[in-house]
Amino acid sequence: MSARTTVTPADVRAAARALDGVAHRTPVMRSRQLDEMLGCEVHLKAENLQRTGAFKLRGAYWALSRLPAGTPVVAYSAGNHAQAVALAAREQGRTAIIVMPADAPRAKREATAGYGAQVVLYDRYTESREEIAAALASEHGGTLIPPFDHPDIVAGQGTAALELFEEAGQLDALFVPCGGGGLLGGSLLAAAELAPGCAVLGVEPEAGDDVQRSLATGTRVLIDVPRTIADGAQTRQVGAIPFPLIQEHCAGIRTVSDAQLAEAMALLATRLKTVVEPTGALGLAGLRAEPGAWSGRRVGVILSGGNVDLDVFARLVGGAAAAA
Repeated sequence: MSARTTVTPADVRAAARALDGVAHRTPVMRSRQLDEMLGCEVHLKAENLQRTGAFKLRGAYWALSRLPAGTPVVAYSAGNHAQAVALAAREQGRTAIIVMPADAPRAKREATAGYGAQVVLYDRYTESREEIAAALASEHGGTLIPPFDHPDIVAGQGTAALELFEEAGQLDALFVPCGGGGLLGGSLLAAAELAPGCAVLGVEPEAGDDVQRSLATGTRVLIDVPRTIADGAQTRQVGAIPFPLIQEHCAGIRTVSDAQLAEAMALLATRLKTVVEPTGALGLAGLRAEPGAWSGRRVGVILSGGNVDLDVFARLVGGAAAAA
């Protein structure tokens, strides 16, 4: 982990300047039907349309760009950070070794290897990815770039919310998917500068409610690997760097079930014709779980990614549609 542990809105601005022309400025999607269904004005930041299919490129590229030229990198990830580091390393002329769970979506594993990274598989339920990655970094002389617990990662991820506020203007609430807290921490920094009156809420799967528990106890709670379809949020503990930001600025953490995630995916597929992975649908699922709470208000939602195997997507969306 980086020795520097503080992140500021100025860091998010610096990352945004560096990412100009590198990361896509993804669209903010609107739907009259969705507004009518939810009773509020919804602004969806479509990071599922980002390069590599998720917001993770923002933090990975910014973090790698601040390393000395040619420094090899090592990362661990369920897939989206893996792809982001692999692509950023390729574009910056670096070698990359990525530790990924053996049960990660096939599309994510293949894309990571396709960007030129060496992929090392492990069992997420019996092995420690942190220990494996640390050993590889030591063996190969590489710099470890964690998926969320790094100041440059947090700053880079915050540029997604920064762009949303710049385009949509003032929002009353912002719902953000939450795993390790990097995206949520960065979004809180963006809101602090551009929309201080906005209530920023994190959304995590019911099975992985470590952030909610951590806020309740005031200390970072460690849990077992969550059993959830939201593979990008199967984290065991919120990051040490984003946690103080969440404690200070977050308006609350919501949890949703796997069934609610599948319903949100189906809604996005049918109403907006867009593919979003389970983790990417956390924000919308969280908003839908609070009917009437934001009636008549302007609400932002970050759709954090769209990397999902098509057979899994068809099964989840088809099942949710049938149930509806």
